[in-house]
Amino acid sequence: MDLTITTLARRPELADAALLMPDAWPEFIQHDPVGRQYFGRIAAELPEYSLVATEPDGTVVARGFSVPFALTAVDVPRGELPDAGWDQVLLWAFADLRDGRVPDTVSAIEIAVAGDRRGRGISGRMLTAMRENAGRLGFGEVVAPVRPNAKHLEMRAPIEEYAYRTREDGLPHDPWLRVHVRAGGEIVGIAAESMRVTGSLEQWRKWTGLPFDEAGDVEVPGALTPVRCSVQRGYAVYVEPNVWVRHRV
Repeated sequence: MDLTITTLARRPELADAALLMPDAWPEFIQHDPVGRQYFGRIAAELPEYSLVATEPDGTVVARGFSVPFALTAVDVPRGELPDAGWDQVLLWAFADLRDGRVPDTVSAIEIAVAGDRRGRGISGRMLTAMRENAGRLGFGEVVAPVRPNAKHLEMRAPIEEYAYRTREDGLPHDPWLRVHVRAGGEIVGIAAESMRVTGSLEQWRKWTGLPFDEAGDVEVPGALTPVRCSVQRGYAVYVEPNVWVRHRV
């Protein structure tokens, strides 16, 4: 496909179209409190880390958001990629932005492709563009708390086993992890609690259309692991695992 990939720093007029572009996130994921607070701020406050892909007629068909943060800075007790994955890097990135701390690492946050453009290799091109953009900005690596896009088909499989499962050719079993590894990424760990969504049973019924009337694990379409339901307490909790992948730039 003939695409132009650029940053919102260069094309700020595309911000609304990029943010409003339909994506594949399940409804309940959009109620992760960290994401609700910070995701929408990336385009406005970190436009040089926000990529957008357009077709020749100007139609926005993909977006790629990343954030810079300090992983190895001497004044913060970090150093390791966090178990809290996606949520934690967003919190670190905006804390560092507020405090004026110099970042040393870029984390991918999202690569989304418009529904009718999926399956055409655009996500891989956006990943390459994200790495190149990080290099242009002076960084030596991009990390990604990857949401394995076929894990929902095996939501009771342990993420520690699923993440490292390979095909006969040695590439990852999961398609999205496979794109990362083909692009030169290395699976380096598990973010066991990358996102957390807590809601009342009524909220979960609204988000999923399921009854949530029995205690225990509930398999929700689109979830990577079952949602834990407590009828007695009137709420349910979803904890999503991701897979840490590191890309050298």
